[in-house]
Amino acid sequence: MKKNLILLLLILSVKLAKADEGMWLPYLLGPQVYADMVKKGLKLTKEQLYSINKSSMKDAIIIFNGGCTGEIVSSEGLIFTNHHCGYGAIAAASSVEKNFLRDGFYARNKQEEIPSSNMFVQFLVRVEDVTTKVDSALIGAAANERNAKLQAAYGTIIKNATSGTGYEGRVVPMYNGNQYILFIYERFTDIRLVGTPPESIGKFGGDTDNWEWPRHTGDFSVFRVYTGKDGKPAAHNPENIPMKAKSFLPVSIKGVKENDYAMIFGYPGGTTRYETSFGVKLKTDIENPSTVNLRDIRLKYMFEEMKKDPAVKLQLASSYAGIANYWKFFDGESKQLLKYHVYEEKQKQEAAYQQWAKGKPEFESIFAQYEKAYKAWEPYAKHRIYLREATFGSPLAAFASSLAAVEDAILKKGNVNAAVAAADAARTNFLKDENKVSDQKILAATVQMFYTDIVKDQQPIGFYESLKSYGDLQDEKTYKTWAAAVFANTMIFNDAKWSAFVKNPDAVTLQDDPAYAYSSAFLKNYVGKYAPLFAQFTAQNTELGRLYLKGEMQMNPNRSRYPDANFTMRLSYGQVKPYSPKDAVAYDYVTTATGVLEKYVPKDYEFDLPAGYVDLVKKKDFGQYKDLKRNDLVVGFITTNDITGGNSGSPVINGNGELIGLAFDGNYEALSHKIQFDKNYNRTICVDVRYVLWCIDKLGGAKNIIDELKIVK
Repeated sequence: MKKNLILLLLILSVKLAKADEGMWLPYLLGPQVYADMVKKGLKLTKEQLYSINKSSMKDAIIIFNGGCTGEIVSSEGLIFTNHHCGYGAIAAASSVEKNFLRDGFYARNKQEEIPSSNMFVQFLVRVEDVTTKVDSALIGAAANERNAKLQAAYGTIIKNATSGTGYEGRVVPMYNGNQYILFIYERFTDIRLVGTPPESIGKFGGDTDNWEWPRHTGDFSVFRVYTGKDGKPAAHNPENIPMKAKSFLPVSIKGVKENDYAMIFGYPGGTTRYETSFGVKLKTDIENPSTVNLRDIRLKYMFEEMKKDPAVKLQLASSYAGIANYWKFFDGESKQLLKYHVYEEKQKQEAAYQQWAKGKPEFESIFAQYEKAYKAWEPYAKHRIYLREATFGSPLAAFASSLAAVEDAILKKGNVNAAVAAADAARTNFLKDENKVSDQKILAATVQMFYTDIVKDQQPIGFYESLKSYGDLQDEKTYKTWAAAVFANTMIFNDAKWSAFVKNPDAVTLQDDPAYAYSSAFLKNYVGKYAPLFAQFTAQNTELGRLYLKGEMQMNPNRSRYPDANFTMRLSYGQVKPYSPKDAVAYDYVTTATGVLEKYVPKDYEFDLPAGYVDLVKKKDFGQYKDLKRNDLVVGFITTNDITGGNSGSPVINGNGELIGLAFDGNYEALSHKIQFDKNYNRTICVDVRYVLWCIDKLGGAKNIIDELKIVK
């Protein structure tokens, strides 16, 4: 284990190729990386960033609800994260009468804080290199056995590390499986909503401004962690107490200036920067365009209904936001990959690798094998995207497909009662979020798109022939008529039929249900024919990726490397900097409240503002949060930091370890960043913490929250 830690330290400590590229493991900062951080303005020691034996900055950084990052900002477990990270909880706490999503909400005391069901946060306890343990478990494993043995090894390691502790563990491969690290977490589930700005602030600019700079979005929300009286994790209980935090971030209202040091701690979700040219081409030619086209349709029909009715907007808000966010990302990613010729760059790198690999049996045939694997899978790649984004893009079809567990239990004489009970509970949740009008349109449109866009021999046998009774398969009306019949006749929407089925479940009734018959036909078609091909492709890709990177590390032993993002704690560092996206265009590094008013359109879906906002800004009533240089309120700023999805809500920290903002987005010009970092255009978009505090204090009137913070002036 010690040997592997030394190896990783050497990898991380070599000379940096690009100062601001890199998502570094904070517990293994090499001396050269740390020295560069200090050179750029860091005033903290390594141990203040990450310590095993005493509290450090890492104890203030949390996984927020499994997909975002948050930070502890008070001694009583107060959390700052993004508005879009708390969006689902805010929507769930809202009603038409008390619409916190629309109007905002701030608890004036702890008794007013709102419990959020199904939410959790996780604190990192410790890490351990387990490469030797994993590798020993894989000795002699054939290629088709490797994944099963890998999972078994993970399970044993996690069990041994967490047994009797109440902690959770996760073994994560680094460097494409050339390194394995165990992460131990402590989970807390009593999380309460403390505050949120109105959506017109938290999502100002909507989809129009998403992934764009200049940006004027107040993307923040406030929660709190509660514990049992003993300070341990506990289920929600009115007797629980606010967490006594091991560490929390002071909040600086000094503001930012150009070239200031900026450090971001958090949990970046995923990058593939060691991707091959084959993977890039599959994305730009098939995967991304298909995803964008199908999400276009779903968003169109959801948005039509959301505009008509505030209740529908609340109902669909969280789902719509999630679909829309990456609709624009996938579109931008493809455009930037093509614009910057990433495919051709990868090919050059691979040509050099193949030249080096000649005469090295372990590595010389890797790219021939890659080509063969991609050629075998490519004909079915669009089918897989269409199953996910078209077939199961309909909420009804997605829920209906889950009933396969009931059918399986009936036919295989399993625990039918348990399967039916689970389906019954899931149906209740499904109906709560279901908007029939938009879903019926989505169902009709996506079934037609599958027929039009997927080759006939990959379509479920007999399904489209059965639709001919509704009309010509080239006619849009045929699919609308069929979809209407599905919605009218499925037992999923009929309480009496559903109750009868729950009391006496049988396979024939389920198989005859039109919604289940549809989803089942497409699911079984994929699972039976194409899922094994995808599994084979994935296994081959994983093993080839491991060997490719192993060889690349031997080929370039002094090259700076960091592991691909994989939702483990990382830090990135950079500076506050402007940029020029194209000829004759220059972007400043901050945006202000004046710019918010310039974009303001009363009653507009994306650019409206809450009551009182315009008057406060026109009066320049910014209090202690005003930027003296600009005589204005700074809303957002940009840095050169390297982040990706999962970093949403991450703290942006100055050289003294103080919170200066919350990271919430990347810029459109660098949306190829998951695959290739761009040192010229890459920027992280952050909401300035002064704007956050102004919204809470001056606009929201929640001085009690401000008083809880340690503010540095």
